[in-house]
Amino acid sequence: MDTRRKILTTTEAAIAVAREAVRKGSQLWVVTGFFDPLLAEHACRLGEIAGRDHVLMVIVAAPPDPVLPPRARAEMVAALGAVDYAVLPENGALEDLLKQLPAHEIAREENADRERKRDFIRHVRSRLEAN
Repeated sequence: MDTRRKILTTTEAAIAVAREAVRKGSQLWVVTGFFDPLLAEHACRLGEIAGRDHVLMVIVAAPPDPVLPPRARAEMVAALGAVDYAVLPENGALEDLLKQLPAHEIAREENADRERKRDFIRHVRSRLEAN
């Protein structure tokens, strides 16, 4: 499967997919985060949240100082098997999108992502200094 088809780039598309999933009897679980860069910890966390009885929609938010462009981050997130859909909110309208989604559960990962990125940078710097 071309995982790029899992990427939704408009609010309307995300809402339509979410409503259709709920209409079919699935619960919608939403995770927000930066995924910049995408780390193994992200994959583990999304794997923990993913389930057979619900649809996992991941919203790729805009980080303060991005390393990667939004589309690249969305493609990496969409490539994870645990993720059903990756969403790029239009014009960074994350809060507006969240209000419109019929989500059973929302996990906000932005703060955890800030810490993950800091830890990753510290790790890389310590490896560079050791050489």
